[in-house]
Amino acid sequence: MTMMTQLHHIFAAPMPPASRGNEDGGVVNVGTNAQLRAERRVPPMLTGVVLSIWALTAFGCLQGGQESASPSTVLVFKHGKLSGDETVLPSLLHEFEQRHPGLIVREELLPSSSDQQHQYYAMNLDGGKAPFDLLAIDTVWVQEFAKAGWVGRLDDIVPMGEQGAFFPSAIEAATFEGRLYAVPWYIDAGMLYYRQDLLDRYGLTAPSTWDDLVHAATLIVNAEQDRQLSGFVWQGKQYEGLICTTLDVLRSYGTDLWTGDLDQAERGLQFLRDTISTYNISPPSTSMADEESTRQIFGAGRAVFMRNWPYAWPLLQRQGSPVRGKIGMVPLPSVPGHTGAPVLGGWLLAVAEKSPRRQMAGELIRFLTSPETQRLIAVKLGYNPTRRALYSDAPVLEARPELTALYPTLLQSQPRPVTPSYILLSQAAQPEVSALVVGRKTPREVLNAVRRQADRYANGDESPVIGARQ
Repeated sequence: MTMMTQLHHIFAAPMPPASRGNEDGGVVNVGTNAQLRAERRVPPMLTGVVLSIWALTAFGCLQGGQESASPSTVLVFKHGKLSGDETVLPSLLHEFEQRHPGLIVREELLPSSSDQQHQYYAMNLDGGKAPFDLLAIDTVWVQEFAKAGWVGRLDDIVPMGEQGAFFPSAIEAATFEGRLYAVPWYIDAGMLYYRQDLLDRYGLTAPSTWDDLVHAATLIVNAEQDRQLSGFVWQGKQYEGLICTTLDVLRSYGTDLWTGDLDQAERGLQFLRDTISTYNISPPSTSMADEESTRQIFGAGRAVFMRNWPYAWPLLQRQGSPVRGKIGMVPLPSVPGHTGAPVLGGWLLAVAEKSPRRQMAGELIRFLTSPETQRLIAVKLGYNPTRRALYSDAPVLEARPELTALYPTLLQSQPRPVTPSYILLSQAAQPEVSALVVGRKTPREVLNAVRRQADRYANGDESPVIGARQ
């Protein structure tokens, strides 16, 4: 057995079932609704030997069922673990069950790594009936999954006339060939965090240009005389976060990584390298930094500025945080004459194309993305709603006042290249940009290599839409 075959067997193995499907699509009742509800949440997949043992002992799969939600129908919902109060989402799913008597919604949690989640989905959706109905997917997977026929259309869940209620970039990411294949669940975009107390101490304001940021970081670090204090921390590790940071900077220069003005792109990449090698405001360890490591540095009071996602805000402001009440959050800087266009982040909900419960899964998506549910998730879990009206909603703003500052950034956000080949583009670009971060390649060398790769996919008709909106 080859390694790939072994991996397929491991990742494609179904979760231990609450019910077993008949060949005709019916469901064999293997327990009471109460029993099913009690064991509804299945923890993330294990890895290595433990996962292999689990895969060998698993039997059957969660499949079959009637759309009428007969008294043993199980709807399987795959997603990564949400942070915050672990009772919120199960309570919402229980409420949905009460609206649909006889239905059980079973959560099955995936590993936190988006790469592992993508691998799991690809192995289970490719060529057969997947052991789940509803799935949470990254904004950059929709094109790939839709083109492969893995997820179904959802125009009936959010018709064209209702799509304007959501952020346009999120709808763009959820659309393939003019059809909606996912519904935005929660949304993110890169932001600049800063130490308000330090800026106040030296009579400075939050920077709106990169030059302002360099000036403020240099002044404060030199004046504080603290060897542990960095001026600017950002995600420079070789992974998807590096591409997001790079796009944030290049788009603030009015260009992009794969297309756009080459000279401006070269200047943007040079700026990233200069934060480490010339300005000395970013530490050499930037080449190993991801979201959590930079959050921990900033959260310990050891950085003046940080690029990160909005998820960090409530963590930095919680009780006992060294920087609680001392920080601010603003849109990322840009260069004069250009408006920043931060990278869209977040997750969407989709339905497995071959699920026999597509209609019910679509109804659950409608419920989870409704204004009422989005309001509750925003307040209780701290996730950013995808419905624009909630950013002027009094109960939401009372609990999440930072959303007022976040709204313009989310409105200006742009998705990463909207193409089924994005994963390939990103994986090919990551080592190139990483080589720039550590000083092994020049900006021009990186751009030449990355754009050659993009041309190769385009010439093979694998990448119909590449680059940011200008």
